[in-house]
Amino acid sequence: QEQLVESGGGLVQPGGSLRLSCASSGTIFNLRTVGWYRQAPGKQRELVAELVAAGPSGGSTDYADSVKGRFAISLDNAKNTWYLQMNNLKSEDTAVYYCNAVFERLAYIEIWGQGTLVTVSS
Repeated sequence: QEQLVESGGGLVQPGGSLRLSCASSGTIFNLRTVGWYRQAPGKQRELVAELVAAGPSGGSTDYADSVKGRFAISLDNAKNTWYLQMNNLKSEDTAVYYCNAVFERLAYIEIWGQGTLVTVSS
């Protein structure tokens, strides 16, 4: 089964930018959605951004209200990689960020990356 590996996390000052990457170990056939979630200390994991990879809504995106206008998700099918561009970062964006993918194999299957830490601090 394909594995996901995130990269791009780190320490950034408020107002700065980071780009997270999520690379699949192979082509994910029947890919349905790719997404980014985050989990801050003491909080539940929450959806940050999602992109519909196929179907009539292919290319459509959805964002958490807290990141709209600052974050952007994109997918490069040729590289089996998706990204989260994060601009104007705030301290409340500090969290472990996880990427995921949903694909179809008779049933829907969801896989996750191991997470990458983003710390926004001066």
